[in-house]
Amino acid sequence: MADMTLFIKEATNEEPIQTLETVLMQMDGIERALVDTKDGEVKITYHESQISEEEITGTIQKRFVIYG
Repeated sequence: MADMTLFIKEATNEEPIQTLETVLMQMDGIERALVDTKDGEVKITYHESQISEEEITGTIQKRFVIYG
């Protein structure tokens, strides 16, 4: 398993956080997604054999802005 951390500007309000968590948890290979509501930090644990970091970030970028 691998871990990645992203910062998503919109992930500081309840509705975008719920949307983000739903999108991530529906993706095959993602084990866990934790969102820090204070700064939009998203920690993702995933199975490298099932999904790549590029696939995860690509899916997120379709809906949210990744920064930092």
